[in-house]
Amino acid sequence: MEKPLPPIPAKRYFTIGEVGDLCGVKPHVLRYWEQEFTQLRPMKRRGNRRYYQHHEVLMIRRIRDLLYDQGFTISGARNKMQELLQNERDKKRNGEVMLDGVEVLEVDDADLAYFADSDSADDLDADTEHLVQLRRELFEIRELLTVAA
Repeated sequence: MEKPLPPIPAKRYFTIGEVGDLCGVKPHVLRYWEQEFTQLRPMKRRGNRRYYQHHEVLMIRRIRDLLYDQGFTISGARNKMQELLQNERDKKRNGEVMLDGVEVLEVDDADLAYFADSDSADDLDADTEHLVQLRRELFEIRELLTVAA
């Protein structure tokens, strides 16, 4: 059984080595996929070093899934990626919200009151941890929504 991929940290840019670790592929494979998938365009800086953004890491994971888990060929995965991106563009054009793969959190007034009523240091620490987790999830949602942009 294959080990699950690690969570993607909340940071703006990732090196090719970090992306390789996060996606379970070697850097030379990422460079090859760059040539095959035109949607994959990491920013290049000094010395032609590649820096990937969160949405590109998600795209690489999707490509990896198509090739390694679903058995697509490079050509088939390329076509599937174009189809998926076109569907996301169509949804955006039609005003639909793209939340595929996002766990929806239900927050009610009792949850909000819990934050407002916390006075002790222990409650504040728990509140802070909860808010940090919510912040991470909101960043992930924002990145998912900007993939089609």
